[in-house]
Amino acid sequence: MYPGLIAKQMIGFQKTALDNTYKSMVMLQNHTEKMASMLLDQTTWIPEESNRLVAQWMEIFKTSRNEYKSAMDDIFSRMQDLLDDRQ
Repeated sequence: MYPGLIAKQMIGFQKTALDNTYKSMVMLQNHTEKMASMLLDQTTWIPEESNRLVAQWMEIFKTSRNEYKSAMDDIFSRMQDLLDDRQ
């Protein structure tokens, strides 16, 4: 068997699984953000300060998920480089 090839395939599978999960999470969060925005726009009794807090909260989620994805992509890239160097 070729352990390096098996390891590369495993890492490729894990990266694909992460990418697909990330895309699903982004779609869900975007949909939730849209629904929350619609709800906040239609409710007049919620103070404007609360609306701003929710908007900031959503931006923090976006920033955090993008930073996480970037870090994971970097890790997968380094793992791929490490395996390429060993062959």
